[in-house]
Amino acid sequence: MKCQDKFLETYRHAPEGLSFCPQRVVPVGAHSDYGLGKITGLALDKGIHIAYHPKQNGVVEVMSLQFEKRAQWHVGDVPPVRQGDWADYLRGATLALARKYPLHTGLSGVVEGSLPIGGLSSSAAVTIAFLTALMRVNGIRLTPEEMIAAALSAERDYVGVNVGTTDQSCEVYARENQLLYADTRDGSYELIPTSDAMKPYSIVIFFSGLERALAGSGLNMRVDEARAAAYALKGYAGMEYGRFCETNLRDVPRETYEKYKQLLPEPWRRRAEHWYTEQERVERAAIAWREGDIEAYGRLSFESGLSSIRNWETGCPELKTLYEAMTRTEGIYGGRFSGAGFKGCCIALIDPEREESVLREVGDAYLKAYPALRGKYQAIVALSADGWLAMNES
Repeated sequence: MKCQDKFLETYRHAPEGLSFCPQRVVPVGAHSDYGLGKITGLALDKGIHIAYHPKQNGVVEVMSLQFEKRAQWHVGDVPPVRQGDWADYLRGATLALARKYPLHTGLSGVVEGSLPIGGLSSSAAVTIAFLTALMRVNGIRLTPEEMIAAALSAERDYVGVNVGTTDQSCEVYARENQLLYADTRDGSYELIPTSDAMKPYSIVIFFSGLERALAGSGLNMRVDEARAAAYALKGYAGMEYGRFCETNLRDVPRETYEKYKQLLPEPWRRRAEHWYTEQERVERAAIAWREGDIEAYGRLSFESGLSSIRNWETGCPELKTLYEAMTRTEGIYGGRFSGAGFKGCCIALIDPEREESVLREVGDAYLKAYPALRGKYQAIVALSADGWLAMNES
């Protein structure tokens, strides 16, 4: 691993350990968790590695192969507010872990990502990989629920991004060749095996060449609009409601939405429309996977992508071009924007036998529209893989 080589070069000794967290794709279930909905997802055989060594003085010193700035803090003296760099997720993770367990040992670490940044949950993956290293050097064992909660706290409470638990759940619970079908309201989940009757598939990441940071995107505004829709619908229907920040579309029956949706401001109605229809797509997607129908599952992923454009109103021109190219390409079962959809990448489930033509046709169409992104655009083939829990069971 490059991170191990860089660690040896920097510190003149080998790292003690190597932690890893896979990144994830969510072909159906986009923007569901913001309203405590259901999702489907897969972990990838690519992700974030951290080569690390304990520091008995309690100092955390981390560097990244993707970013220039080295970051440093003490486990007992983390800056109380974010510092505005890539390591904020790790500072937030340190605080989250320290709230539950005494921390006495720091670490020196080198972070390496095997995928481009943008849309593949790199923030959640680096947080979980770091938490894994930090708990090991401090002799701590986290349950899956504790890992998800700590990683979520780092993003929400410290970095300030109103994410749900989709990323963390996929990266923790996923299993190779099984579809994660999870309910983000209560944390329950099911792993649906890949049927022997299912046609073979692989996962392709089409990276637009444009990186994005969620903290500076329109994500938080979309989440607030969906919450506002739920709050207003409760009011129209005479339902009990409490704090705005604790209001979710999951609280409001679909029938109530249909009855009062025309009273909602247009942006709020669109967010709710996406959320309710996405819940239906998720349920149908779980059935399709269970029955071994990858083509039906793929069509639902394409529908999810279209609703994200029309109703969630995400997608820069580059991502929309990628999505449209995917819909026209033989050999792609389905796909959509990955992540928040404000740059980053699209993901697709493809027929492995058509891999060469799929990569060529999508790449040609995209670079014809955006020739300046040649050299930055990438197409990467991946497979499903085990998540954190399966890799850390003993």
